[in-house]
Amino acid sequence: MPLPQKKRWESMAKGLVLGALFTSFLLLLYSYAVPPLYTGLASTTPEGAAPCSPAPREPEAPTSANGSAGGCQPRRDIVFMKTHKTASSTLLNILFRFGQKHGLKFAFPNGRNDFDYPAFFARSLVQDYRPGACFNIICNHMRFHYDEVRGLVAPNATFITVLRDPARLFESSFHYFGSVVPFTWKLSGRDKLAEFLQDPDRYYDPRGYNAHYLRNLLFFDLGYDSDLDPSSPQVQEHILEVERHFHLVLLQEYFDESLVLLKDLLCWELEDVLYFKLNARRASAVPRLSGELYRRATAWNVLDARLYRHFNASFWRKVEAFGRERMAREVAALRRANERMRRICIDGGRAVDAAAIQDSAMQPWQPLGAKSILGYNLKKSIGQRHAQLCRRMLTPEIQYLMDLGANLWFIKLCKFIRDFLRW
Repeated sequence: MPLPQKKRWESMAKGLVLGALFTSFLLLLYSYAVPPLYTGLASTTPEGAAPCSPAPREPEAPTSANGSAGGCQPRRDIVFMKTHKTASSTLLNILFRFGQKHGLKFAFPNGRNDFDYPAFFARSLVQDYRPGACFNIICNHMRFHYDEVRGLVAPNATFITVLRDPARLFESSFHYFGSVVPFTWKLSGRDKLAEFLQDPDRYYDPRGYNAHYLRNLLFFDLGYDSDLDPSSPQVQEHILEVERHFHLVLLQEYFDESLVLLKDLLCWELEDVLYFKLNARRASAVPRLSGELYRRATAWNVLDARLYRHFNASFWRKVEAFGRERMAREVAALRRANERMRRICIDGGRAVDAAAIQDSAMQPWQPLGAKSILGYNLKKSIGQRHAQLCRRMLTPEIQYLMDLGANLWFIKLCKFIRDFLRW
């Protein structure tokens, strides 16, 4: 074998060995950092822990942000149940900005950017938690546990979450998380998603590591059994419980309409809900499900499908109550304002591949072994009036969490290792 070719094969072999070692190390480290998946719903916070006892708040001047004749007071106590692959990172940025602007108190996870997911949430997982402590905003990934979350916020806190078409969510989750779900490693075809959907029971192991990412992920995130028998009366009971707990369920497919409803519910200003799409995959990494595969994906995620159908119907009832014409006007105003900020803030006016991002502070976290998540370049010359808002709107989740004071030691360690191995 010629020497250059031999060196090339040796280099590839070393890369594969290093990659395998690194992946094994991360999985091992993650297994120590994450509590057991099937932790029961019983609270892991000591029984005597006092619930939130909010101090009296100074009354605020009413605002007419939403066209209310008498005005209303902006709501500042918010629980966002952040579901996976639902544009939730974009909504998270909106909450970060609002909280930072008004000096609100966030409940941050300790060490990672989630509350020991996929274990159930517990108050004790909050950074610097003390019994009786109150927080204004809770918005990082968790496996929802209503009673535990309820104990951290004021009695009048607003609960929100966001859902997405289950087939599309499954597709996105499969491509983003598939490499860390070991049973997918058995898939040998070029189109692993299609191969899996042809006979999912052949590959799926409900007790498998990270298996929750690939079936009824919405149901799981909301704290329910994602492998529940679809004919069980518990399915409908759980859906109605979600309806009782949450004041607004947003839909990813109608994100602008959702934000208009959110702005109205919270009595916020238009500027508070401006956004750029964050944590999005590049187009070549977003294959679309065909009709048959879409049907199979929906059937495989039947619990999520029932959940989505229920809240899709209730969403449009809220739109009707809000007023179709008023909704159209406010959506148009939001899109005009977003477009204006795009021209002011974004160099080149669009998202770019990770390799083209010039400022490391704007580099989004990438899935293991791939760089498919897009980011932005901030314009070099932005007027003083918009400079701070532009930077905050474009800052990825991890960097923003650290800017706000979250202790992400585990994430920093993972990043150091990945950068060292260029993985």
